[in-house]
Amino acid sequence: MADQKKQAFMANVAESHGRQLRRFLSVRLRHAAADVPDLMQEIFLRLLRIKDHEAVRNPQAYLYTVANHVLHQHALQKSRRPETMDPLEMVAEPDIAADPAEELDIRDRIERVCRGLEAVSPRACATLLMYRCEGLTLEEIGQRLGVSRPMARKYLLRAMQYCDEHLDELE
Repeated sequence: MADQKKQAFMANVAESHGRQLRRFLSVRLRHAAADVPDLMQEIFLRLLRIKDHEAVRNPQAYLYTVANHVLHQHALQKSRRPETMDPLEMVAEPDIAADPAEELDIRDRIERVCRGLEAVSPRACATLLMYRCEGLTLEEIGQRLGVSRPMARKYLLRAMQYCDEHLDELE
């Protein structure tokens, strides 16, 4: 019986406020509209976790309070990541089931990117490898290299800019 009431509550909230909530999120995430469906899902998952949904007197106010918390957490997570794209997306590790010729081509491109990066700046290359392959944060990279976080970020951006400018040539 409680599950039926919870399902009815969720259906009512989704039907009554779903479109407005999507617009609310879209306006606040103008440059990250692709994140809206994930945030919508997170908001509704949090609503599902409510033990006593009947205690919610104003579902719309509660929904937007939860949405604001989710947006705040999303913004915090975004601020912790570099604002740039993943430079090695094109040269990711090959799939084991891939064609051997394709695998060889991908490995060759990775080697050329690494050689080019080392020519530009050995520290930029090291920063990119630590960030991409080891999953280190900018703080951790800065500690390893003996530089500040902003300097580690500059090295990473320099490497990404090189990749962005030269990956087309490597295809």
